[in-house]
Amino acid sequence: MYRNNFIPCILTFACFLILIPSVGPAQTDKVKTSMAALQAATAKLGAPKLQGSDLYFGTTKASNDVVDAVVKAQGGAASLFAKKGDDYVRVATTLKKADGTSAVGTTMDANNPARAKLNGGEAYYGDAAVLGKPYDTGYEPIKDASGVIGAYFVGYPK
Repeated sequence: MYRNNFIPCILTFACFLILIPSVGPAQTDKVKTSMAALQAATAKLGAPKLQGSDLYFGTTKASNDVVDAVVKAQGGAASLFAKKGDDYVRVATTLKKADGTSAVGTTMDANNPARAKLNGGEAYYGDAAVLGKPYDTGYEPIKDASGVIGAYFVGYPK
């Protein structure tokens, strides 16, 4: 009697082990696709630049219109950050704070693993806490001739 249940249990466990690792790469592919869409949407507007604490693409000031369109098409969440000193400030985002208001004006968490990569001009793809919640994320630096002036963010809640 127990022998009849043993083989299906082993097969179920084997399938579980085989299929679970494939969830991670699928999520990462979504992050990369969303990142490409966000970068393409801003590239259509023009070259990035900082004017004071405002981020522009061409003559268009960064706004929620761009991130909203990407999220509508791709899902997840998206933000554009302007670099202000050592901080990255959200100037456009689909994220909401705990009270339900827009997270525009909030800064990237000081412990976010993407910060060091972005400061070095590099991208970061992986897990990060975003406004206290775990996300599968992608961060890419926004650069001009002077260096890193901001960051693109896309992510999917875990």
